[in-house]
Amino acid sequence: MTYLIIKALHIIFMVSYFAGIFYLVRIFVYYKDTDEFESPKKEILREQYVFMARRLWNIITVPAAVLMAIFGIWMLILNPSLLKMSWFHLKILFLIGLGIYHFWCWKNVLKLKSLNNKELETPNIKLRQANEIATFILFLVVFTVIMKTLTIEYWWQLIVGFFVIVSLIMITVKLVNKKK
Repeated sequence: MTYLIIKALHIIFMVSYFAGIFYLVRIFVYYKDTDEFESPKKEILREQYVFMARRLWNIITVPAAVLMAIFGIWMLILNPSLLKMSWFHLKILFLIGLGIYHFWCWKNVLKLKSLNNKELETPNIKLRQANEIATFILFLVVFTVIMKTLTIEYWWQLIVGFFVIVSLIMITVKLVNKKK
């Protein structure tokens, strides 16, 4: 019973964390979209986006990440046999990727705070594409956890499918933004 409660809390905070990460990178895109705006609209919007990004990061995203990790580690303590399972090693690999993405988001939050209404250096299209990375990681983690042992048996199809989906989304983002 305790394990299931901890697992439920882990999933709840995982959902909260991903919601924060999804919206955070969208705020970066919105900030970048103001490059072409005139004063004072540009400054007002940028100030609001910096405020939103900082609050989202500090109040939702980071606390959810910490609680997600705490409950994940707690599940490992209650069920250490997870560390012996191949599918769990694959999940850890994807979580390392998520950690790198989290670090990139944190650096951009810091950058936004220090820009003082200056432009982000990252091109808009790259921010829009980066907005999809968390989705891909979520896709990989969920499929790995749900499919467990089948993931190891069919790992190459999961990875190929992942890259096909990534490619299709990246192409779609480029095509949609070409029209702008």
